[in-house]
Amino acid sequence: MASTPEWTHSLPTALFDGLLPKLAMVLELTQKAEGTATPVAKQALLHAANDFKYALAQAKDYASTLAGGDLLVEEQDSVVAMLEMLKQHKQQQLIQFASEVGSLSTIAIPNLSSKMEIDSTASTPFASGGQF
Repeated sequence: MASTPEWTHSLPTALFDGLLPKLAMVLELTQKAEGTATPVAKQALLHAANDFKYALAQAKDYASTLAGGDLLVEEQDSVVAMLEMLKQHKQQQLIQFASEVGSLSTIAIPNLSSKMEIDSTASTPFASGGQF
């Protein structure tokens, strides 16, 4: 295994965020009409592929040094069960909120939209030199 990476104190999100664009670049270069027919195209593909492989290796190295795995299987099961209960509770809250919001629209003033007035001068800029 490699030495401890320099990013041990914070999660390097840019490292992981950069993987998808690098892979997309490799795929884009392989799908071009010229493919790898020209030396320039071959060099561009090689550079993009090496860039992606290097970034992926860094990400794998970082992921392998992450702390974790300190819980026993029973403790992990307990945490999973707690999270599932929390998820169900949040879903119930969301359902209740959605039903309350839905009932508010039926309680609202019936002809509110017909009573609304639009002030056309409020959205019109001044015509005198553009000063506000």
